[in-house]
Amino acid sequence: MVLADLGRKIRNAIGKLGQATIINEDELNAMLKEVCMALIEADVHIRLVKQLQDNVRKAMNFEEMTGGVNKRRVIQRAVFNELLKLVDPHVEEFKPKKGKPNVIMFVGLQGSGKTTTCTKMAYYYQRKGWKTCLICADTFRAGAFDQLKQNATKARIPFYGSYSEIDPVKIAYEGVEKFKKEGFEIVIVDTSGRHKQEASLFEEMLQVSNAVQPDNVVFVMDASIGQACEAQAKAFSQTVDVGSVIITKLDSHAKGGGALSAVAVTKSPVIFIGTGEHIDDFEIFKPKSFVQKLLGMGDIEGLVDMVKDIGIEDSVELANRLKHGQFTLRDMYEQFQNIMKMGPLSQIMSAIPGLSDIMNKGNEKESVMKLKRMMTIMDSMSDKELDHPKASDLFTKEPTRLARVAKGSGTSQADVRELITQYKKFSDMIKKMGPMIGKNGAMDPSRMNPAQMSKLTQQYSKMIDPKMFAQMGGAGGFQHLLQQMTKAESGMMGGKKK
Repeated sequence: MVLADLGRKIRNAIGKLGQATIINEDELNAMLKEVCMALIEADVHIRLVKQLQDNVRKAMNFEEMTGGVNKRRVIQRAVFNELLKLVDPHVEEFKPKKGKPNVIMFVGLQGSGKTTTCTKMAYYYQRKGWKTCLICADTFRAGAFDQLKQNATKARIPFYGSYSEIDPVKIAYEGVEKFKKEGFEIVIVDTSGRHKQEASLFEEMLQVSNAVQPDNVVFVMDASIGQACEAQAKAFSQTVDVGSVIITKLDSHAKGGGALSAVAVTKSPVIFIGTGEHIDDFEIFKPKSFVQKLLGMGDIEGLVDMVKDIGIEDSVELANRLKHGQFTLRDMYEQFQNIMKMGPLSQIMSAIPGLSDIMNKGNEKESVMKLKRMMTIMDSMSDKELDHPKASDLFTKEPTRLARVAKGSGTSQADVRELITQYKKFSDMIKKMGPMIGKNGAMDPSRMNPAQMSKLTQQYSKMIDPKMFAQMGGAGGFQHLLQQMTKAESGMMGGKKK
């Protein structure tokens, strides 16, 4: 993701403050110069950059600061708040209602990725248990219906369109009425785009809007045009009531920062961002979470929400077994399944403080392949092997099992050994940490004394790459991460009780 470059530059600028012996106005100005240059390179409007610079300076009154104040932290918080202002229009976004039809109409220029984004949104809600469908009301572009049909079929989403009807208003109306009668909850209407803002496009948009009476109009915007999207968004919102914005191609264009900041000025909230070509390269956009991830602060609450959204239920049985130090290969398989359900690994890693730089598209693909290979190996194991409380001992005592599993899974015995070694590391760690595990199966720092916390940290540091552990902030960073996760999880559980 190109915006990750912006994040790295800002983090590096703030990080230099930690190396300074004394933090004064000169250090602040040097840091601001780097931050502002990074924002300008990301195509953020110079007016907004100047505003950020002035506001951070106002927040830092060195003369009035007492000796005990952590100046670096105050500067970081000021930069965070100003970046948040750039991308947050402070407008409540549309939230679809379960059990009723929510008609969502997509508008935008041709080439913005509108049709693909329609499918991504339908798939996003489908994964969350909503009944979703797609309607192609784009009769202007040749092949538009074929594209939507192909995307929808691949994602197993019901669709409606016509090869013979040329009236987009009629197609949209008939499709919406059909899916309403069939009890669909998310009804997405894809409309025609043009290469520029033509009067005919706006007239057609208005007619379709009047016919289907959408609950939400989504403007799809191409990140590659940067800050120029402000004029586009305003032109569209003057014709139809644009309620939300989705920005596409944020994975490949350096002008994404300009697009995001320009949209905030229009007072239409960005609800999703497209981060790749695949159907799940689609992230919900929350300004605070976005800025936290941009600055490498992670988004633990978002990570907990991810777990909740995919329906991973707390297993009392698993928690009890973990508390008694029991962990089987089947348990490990189920945890791998849960990770795969959560979406791209890069999204998960960016939510963990310090790990946002670790996972690029290249090593993400490699990690996913490794995870899938391990699951394929376990698919070739017997119930006895999967459920054995000491599976590593079982494979050591009966080495013929290695050959059988390798042959059945189409892998090598070395691959099977690697899996068993990884399982043994997890199993050994759980045996030692069992008493510190809470009711929901997660590590609970409140149950640990300093010696136990130190023990857990040592175990964890042995399990992962030393560079990754260092980027998390070492022992202190890992312990802080545990506390954050527990706090976010307990907040989520508290929300359930209400």
